[in-house]
Amino acid sequence: MRAKVGIFLLSLSLVLSIAPANAALSAASIPAVFDELLSARALFNPAMILIDGTTGEVVYERNSYSQRKPASVMKLLAGVATLKYLDPQSTFATTISLGVQERTLVIQGSYDPWISLSHSVARKMKRESLPYLAFNSMSAIKKANGGSLKRITVLYSGLYSQDVANLKSFWAKRRFKPTMKAVSSDEVLSNAATPIVSDTSPPLYEVLDFMLKWSDNSLADRLARLSSRAAGNAFNASGVSETFTQILTSFEIDASKLVVVDASGLSKENRVTAQILGQLLYKVRKDEKYNLLYTSLPVGGVSGTLRSRFLTTAPKAVGLVRAKTGTLNGAVTLAGYVESTDREYIFVTLADEIPRGASAEKKAREAIDRLLGRIAAPNIPAVIPEVSPAP
Repeated sequence: MRAKVGIFLLSLSLVLSIAPANAALSAASIPAVFDELLSARALFNPAMILIDGTTGEVVYERNSYSQRKPASVMKLLAGVATLKYLDPQSTFATTISLGVQERTLVIQGSYDPWISLSHSVARKMKRESLPYLAFNSMSAIKKANGGSLKRITVLYSGLYSQDVANLKSFWAKRRFKPTMKAVSSDEVLSNAATPIVSDTSPPLYEVLDFMLKWSDNSLADRLARLSSRAAGNAFNASGVSETFTQILTSFEIDASKLVVVDASGLSKENRVTAQILGQLLYKVRKDEKYNLLYTSLPVGGVSGTLRSRFLTTAPKAVGLVRAKTGTLNGAVTLAGYVESTDREYIFVTLADEIPRGASAEKKAREAIDRLLGRIAAPNIPAVIPEVSPAP
């Protein structure tokens, strides 16, 4: 009997001796430690909030109601809008045809956000490129008109204004200057004859995944505009702002301190609070409808824009942080989720008062990584090995 008890106590002591090496800060000890770490000169008075993912309790906050530049964490709102108003399984088709009338080219678009403006980038990412579509359509209309590119009219619908401008620029460099005429989708259908080239995007959920993992600015803006139109708002930046406000209001989050100039976070005029983003991340995590947002976020030390983070700054956090990164000159931000043993925290850190330059940005990112490293820990239940009876 004494032998069994001795073995049991030895096993228990081994388990307990291992635990502290992987232990994270308790909720009660977080405020004091975070106060010290967030006072680091590298972060220059940041805004932060930490929320218990189970209870919604605010475990820590600092300047959480202060309006700050979000940088690319603004894309979180674009992601939520996409999942709220658009079908994740939907695709976008673009077809270019010769027209029923002579010397006409017809483009039937559907505001495909996935078409790349760069052919080299498109080939690398297995996306369709605007230059490819432009070249093939130009060649076809030239052949159909005996080698002439004069007096051509292009009828189009479902194209972003930037895509129209880029088509005109591409063609002009090749001495093709057609008359561009925006028409309704019905007119496009009635005027289309022989198809030249077409493309269909991957499902929207793949587009959203790429946008969040790699922080694609164009995709964020275009998905937000599509969401705005689906919500019944304008297909522009003002409509996006209204849509984001409606989303926050639907979650009973005060949107009065939100300022939206673009959905990508590129504008330094954008403003948000850590509290707004923290509450939004908490509420969407509770709703299965937004699960794609969570699974599409980069994972620390593993994927997307976080693939190189935490590896040396906070190795313990590798694989335990899912978050959206953000960087502007003078601002470094990070917002998402961190696993901490038996719980998950929602966090938002907005350091937008740091000095300009790559060196200051690097130091701020490292400081944020180390901060999260103090609470990140895998949920590994302690298992006491079964003791065999003494002979």
